[in-house]
Amino acid sequence: MTTERRRGTRIPARAQIMGWLLLVLVVVLTTVVLLARQYLHNETASRVTNALEQETTEFVQFASTQRDPRLLNNPEQLFHAYLERQYPDASEALIGVWRSPTRLRALPQAQRDRTKRIAETPALLREITTSERSYGTAETPAGPMRWSRVRTVTGNGEPAWFVTGHFTADETAQTNRIVQTLLLVGGIGVVLAAIAAWIVAGAILAPVRQVRRTAAEIGERDLTQRIPVQGRDDIAALAEQFNAMLDRLQEAFATQRQFVDDASHELRTPITIVRGNLELLGSDPVEREEVVRLCTDELDRMTRIVEDLLVLAKVDRPDFVTPEPISLVELTSDVDSKVRTLGDRRWILENIGEGDVTVDRQRLTQAVVQLAQNAVQHTEQGSEIRIGSVLDQGELSLWVTDSGPGVDPDKVEMIFERFTHGSGEGRGGAGLGLSIVRAIAEAHHGRVRVRTGDGTTFVLELPAAPTSNPTEES
Repeated sequence: MTTERRRGTRIPARAQIMGWLLLVLVVVLTTVVLLARQYLHNETASRVTNALEQETTEFVQFASTQRDPRLLNNPEQLFHAYLERQYPDASEALIGVWRSPTRLRALPQAQRDRTKRIAETPALLREITTSERSYGTAETPAGPMRWSRVRTVTGNGEPAWFVTGHFTADETAQTNRIVQTLLLVGGIGVVLAAIAAWIVAGAILAPVRQVRRTAAEIGERDLTQRIPVQGRDDIAALAEQFNAMLDRLQEAFATQRQFVDDASHELRTPITIVRGNLELLGSDPVEREEVVRLCTDELDRMTRIVEDLLVLAKVDRPDFVTPEPISLVELTSDVDSKVRTLGDRRWILENIGEGDVTVDRQRLTQAVVQLAQNAVQHTEQGSEIRIGSVLDQGELSLWVTDSGPGVDPDKVEMIFERFTHGSGEGRGGAGLGLSIVRAIAEAHHGRVRVRTGDGTTFVLELPAAPTSNPTEES
């Protein structure tokens, strides 16, 4: 027979917790870094755009206010007059460009190195001045540059352009340094988070590991170990549930061992009797008939013992009692008709309660008949035995009173133990009857009371209408 392969991973839970936490942290940090990088690039682009627009606007205002014919007719003079008043940043380039009869000419501001290199690159100037757009980006000998231009026309009709450029390498490098710093800090944070996650996961899973170790140490012969419960969190709840499971297992094993011990103890005697008689069985028909009768009696007694032990073994099962609504008058009458066949006694029905009760009819009848059988065993022929029932304020009482020798007050609690006889003589039974009666009463959330003196009265006191499954502890 093939066994189904278990799904899942062999990675320890502690490592999984740390791994998932780090994965989430890395995703969050990566997202933050990307958003920060995009934000910084957008801010740089916006700042450069504003600077270009400002320079262009200033030149347009300067050119539109000029009235000097020399400046209006000579673009070189116009650009020179404007540029000598400007103090651009190191990353800015201000260039005046105009077309001469032979070529494009350029006048850079302050003859700065980067600006001069652009002015001395005709192909770049041609690309800027002939572009369909008034702004753009270009790769220059001094690095990447964003540019903006404005066109003006001199008095002689020759076109001229004022070009404003901004080198972006410094801003890009600064943004990259910030991103690298974020990555470095984030990496250190991930390492620290990994260490913290490992420590915290270990602390959180410590009770779980204790549960595992305790479960590994528990065997059928040692169910006494329990997990210490600390706190009020889910782990504490798990430990409590595990301890409760161990309590149930211990109780189940104890019941099992008690059943085996009881059966072996009580069945040993009839088995010995049957075996001894069979070994001594002779050929005399009368003797053989007597042996068969003795063996049959012992086998019947063994059958009753086994049946009683099976009843007691079912006490903790959820279906041991199944309460149903029933008329107390009908229940009492049914019990009365059954007990009268138990023996030649003077049976008296003292009282019949009225109303409906919610009980297990079969089990409760079994308990009362067992009490009546017990009364028959401890009374003489013709003795008086009284039974009755009453329903008062939600409590059901059923009783059996005999006129026998009574029970020693010191033995009242002991008689409900298994294989114990109230009279000490063991007349006709195995001593399991009262144990069964008590089990049925407790399964109904009730109890058995004993009043002794001139005779004995056993009283079953039960709730008439239990609000929960009677087999469950309230």
